[in-house]
Amino acid sequence: MQINFFKYQGTGNDFIILDNRTGLYDGLQTAQISRLCERRFGIGADGLMLLNASEGYDFAMKYFNADGRESSMCGNGGRCLVKFAFHCGLARSTYRFIAIDGEHEAEIDTQSMVRLKMRDVTAITPVNDDAVLDTGSPHYVKTVADLLSYDVYSKGKDIRYSNAFQPNGINVNFVEQQADDEIMVRTFERGVEDETLSCGTGVTAAALVNYHHDIGFNQVQVTTRGGKLWVEFDRHEDGSYSDIWLCGPAEKVFQGAVSLPE
Repeated sequence: MQINFFKYQGTGNDFIILDNRTGLYDGLQTAQISRLCERRFGIGADGLMLLNASEGYDFAMKYFNADGRESSMCGNGGRCLVKFAFHCGLARSTYRFIAIDGEHEAEIDTQSMVRLKMRDVTAITPVNDDAVLDTGSPHYVKTVADLLSYDVYSKGKDIRYSNAFQPNGINVNFVEQQADDEIMVRTFERGVEDETLSCGTGVTAAALVNYHHDIGFNQVQVTTRGGKLWVEFDRHEDGSYSDIWLCGPAEKVFQGAVSLPE
């Protein structure tokens, strides 16, 4: 079977996207998705997404990690899928779509930046001097010094596979403070099992942990290895967060056709 695919990236977090509004790719197998995502033997990507039809929404998002398994929410993936929907002719001022963690809104601004509304976060759990929270995917956030030379792969893998987070594991974010409202983030992603150039839900988690206004509106600028994002949110007296928006670029890289691996 030949598939027509599209490749998109958001700050270096790259995805294979398939237009599945007719259900053509419903039968994709885990091994096939994994093979397509391999960088030496396939197209190469951090994950694969299906643009599905969904009654009452502009579309539905189905996301698979590079290991071929369906996964939790992907923030950069969601932003890329919105840009893909726009390129498919679904032009909207505001998008409403459904993903595994619930309903999302999104906008494309006049500079073609994509703003994605994330789920509310009710609490952040302290773990020693670090933090754990769920921004659509579970994340561990640790502040470190000299982040650019930090061993993200080994340290991230140790936390991801630690007994405390089994059996499903956790994504691990290492953060260095740059200014009151600026941070740098590097992320070890489960499912990819390596550092990615950017992780949208991880950037969101790190920004919430590193708020600079105790109460009310916050905007945190985030530098990743793949580029810059920003996160806007309201922080409340009870420590909860609402109106969380992940913002940044999402771009088409190329498109093509490939025979589906057996």
